[in-house]
Amino acid sequence: MVSPYFKKTVLLLAAMLLLSGCSINKFAMNKVADMLAGGSTGSVFTSDNDPEFVGDALPFAIKMYESLMRSVPGHSGLTVTTGSLYIMYANAFLYTPASMMKDEMYQEKEILMSRAKNLYLRGRDILLDSLERRHSGFVELLDKKEFEKILIIMKKDDAPFLYWAAAGWVGAFSIDPFDMDIGITLPRAAGLMDMVLKLDPEFEKSSIHDFYVSYYGSLPEYMGGSNKKARENFRKAVEYSDGKLISPFVSLATSVSINTQNFKEFRELLGKAVAFNVDLNPENRLVNIINKRKAKWYLENEEDFFLVTDKETSEDIEEEE
Repeated sequence: MVSPYFKKTVLLLAAMLLLSGCSINKFAMNKVADMLAGGSTGSVFTSDNDPEFVGDALPFAIKMYESLMRSVPGHSGLTVTTGSLYIMYANAFLYTPASMMKDEMYQEKEILMSRAKNLYLRGRDILLDSLERRHSGFVELLDKKEFEKILIIMKKDDAPFLYWAAAGWVGAFSIDPFDMDIGITLPRAAGLMDMVLKLDPEFEKSSIHDFYVSYYGSLPEYMGGSNKKARENFRKAVEYSDGKLISPFVSLATSVSINTQNFKEFRELLGKAVAFNVDLNPENRLVNIINKRKAKWYLENEEDFFLVTDKETSEDIEEEE
C-alpha cells in the first residue's frame, strides 16, 4: 500500500518541476494547490511537539506556498494559507523569541523585531490584495472605514482573510507603536475583526476573542483599549476553547494584569498556563508549547514587570466602571 505521505511528496515534487517549466499545466497546479491548502497539511505543523523543528522548516514551506500561489493566483485556500503562515511565523518564531531576549542582546532583538514587523505586514498585504480581487472596491471602502458597506459584500468564507489580515496589522503595530502610518490605520484592523465576528461568530472557536484580549488589553484607552472588554473576551475565549488553549491566559496576564499591576492575577493565570498538559489538545500542541514557554519566561522575569512582587500585598482585580 502506498503511503499518503509518499503521494504528497510526489505531488510536491511535480509542482516544483512545473514551476520551473515554461508551460504550466493549470489543472495539475490547482490539484497540488488543493492538496497543500488542505487542513490536514496545516495540522502537520500545529500538532508538532518540537517548535525549533517547525521553525526551521517553515521558511522553505512558506516560500514554496507563495511560489505556487503566484502560479495559481485565484486559489483562495492557497492564498489564505500563505498569508496566515507569514503572520504565524512572524509571531511564533520571530516576535516571541525576540520579546524574551535579555537586554544586552538588544541588537539581535532589534533585527528579529524588524523581521517580524516586515513579515506581519507581508502576510497582511497578501490577504488584503486577495480580498480586493475577490471583491473589487474593497480597499477603497476600507480606506474610508465604511465597514457596513464592506460587510454587505462579504461572505462567510471571507472570514479567514479578514481575521489574519487584522492579526498581521495589529502584530506589526505591537512591535512598533510609534509607527504613525500603522497607528492611524489601526481602527481598520479592528473593523476587519468585527466583520469576522458577524460573518462567522464561531470562527476557529476562540480565535476572535483571544485576539480581542490582546487588542483591548494592550492599547491605551484613547486608542480604544479597555480592560473590561479584554476580561469579557478572555472569559469567552476560555469558554469557546473548552479551556484547552493556553494563549488566552498568557494574553490577559501579559496585558491587563501587568497594566493594572495585579501581581496575584498574573501569577494565577501564568501558573495555569505552565501547569497545562499540552497533549490534551493534540491539534494545537505547537502553539500551546510556545505559549507555555512564554508563560514560564514571564514568571521567571516577573520582577521586570511589577513594582511590587509580594503576592500577599498585591491588590485584587479592579473592574472598570
